[in-house]
Amino acid sequence: MSILQSFDLTGKVALVTGCKRGIGKAIAEALAEAGADIIGVSASLEATGSAVERSIRASGRNFYAYQCDFSKRTELYKFIEKVKSEHPTIDILFNNAGNILRKPAAEHPDEYWDEIIEINQNAQFILTREIGKDMISRGTGKIVFTASLLTFQGGINVPGYAASKGAIGSLVKAFANEWASKGVNVNGFAPGYIATDNTEALRDDPERSKSILDRIPAGRWGTPEDFKGPAVFLASKAADYVHGTILTVDGGWMGR
Repeated sequence: MSILQSFDLTGKVALVTGCKRGIGKAIAEALAEAGADIIGVSASLEATGSAVERSIRASGRNFYAYQCDFSKRTELYKFIEKVKSEHPTIDILFNNAGNILRKPAAEHPDEYWDEIIEINQNAQFILTREIGKDMISRGTGKIVFTASLLTFQGGINVPGYAASKGAIGSLVKAFANEWASKGVNVNGFAPGYIATDNTEALRDDPERSKSILDRIPAGRWGTPEDFKGPAVFLASKAADYVHGTILTVDGGWMGR
């Protein structure tokens, strides 16, 4: 097999959460461009005609749309039951769905904390467990989590988000320790400061935006398209010996 062939995802089925826009949409597009059919799920994803669906179908791949609010445990289990029934073989899982709510720690209400932990941490554990057990039975699979720079750092005014992303870093290692020997690769990537909805408040604050840009060696905010290459790599045969790793995609922030 040539090196380029090892990145080919033809015949694979990938489930991408949080795929409606931003990094998740770019991940879905990249996997489709590499040959995979896409199962997409987001809290507000249109049943038909979404921008991500149009993009996937333009690549000649199939797209299957689902809607699920990951903050609601009962909805999550209903989604898992439905998607596993309709797609018995899921080769690739991207745990990208997430949310962020900003308020200083001393004012951070229980409902902010509970919502973020449920979406960013609990739902991702449950989905990985339920999809991953089928990968184990087949002896093959690729699972990728979207972590964060706050997997390594504390952040400001986002204690729930920081806690959830710290947990994601540990979940990647915990799953990998158990599943690497069973043919299932579990890894993650940690976005730096990316121009998406989640960072709009930071980009609109001239002082914060300047302080952030001054620290990024690449000198720019990242874009969702910066994740296409890493996504295909971690989902492909090229990453067969990569387990329990968090790949930073951050313009050099963590190396600073």
